[in-house]
Amino acid sequence: MGRKYDFEIAFYEDVYRRNRNDGAVIEALAGLYTKAGRIDEGLRLDRRHVRLEPGNPTAHYNLACSLALKDRHSDALRSLRSALELGFSDAGWILKDPDLQELRRHPSFRKLLREFAIRSK
Repeated sequence: MGRKYDFEIAFYEDVYRRNRNDGAVIEALAGLYTKAGRIDEGLRLDRRHVRLEPGNPTAHYNLACSLALKDRHSDALRSLRSALELGFSDAGWILKDPDLQELRRHPSFRKLLREFAIRSK
């Protein structure tokens, strides 16, 4: 599965080496790592992105996804709450994002959706 992303990962790793504080580069590389099954590396970059841009709702959302993939459900819910509080508004994606599949089974996830008036169809 991961080999499919080798070219893109190599490209963004090179860009990242020269632009370690560029949120867009960090977000892209973290996403590629995750798609390639390199969850720990994606999680590390998602954490860095949140530290660099603490007001970025997408950074918090991506961190929530990485944490959920690592079965760190309490931490994932905290990051998802932060994303929503900061204005992340793609409710449709929250309800179908495969990264959150296991998290959606938790009562705390459903409570969070109700709190932010996010309804499943």
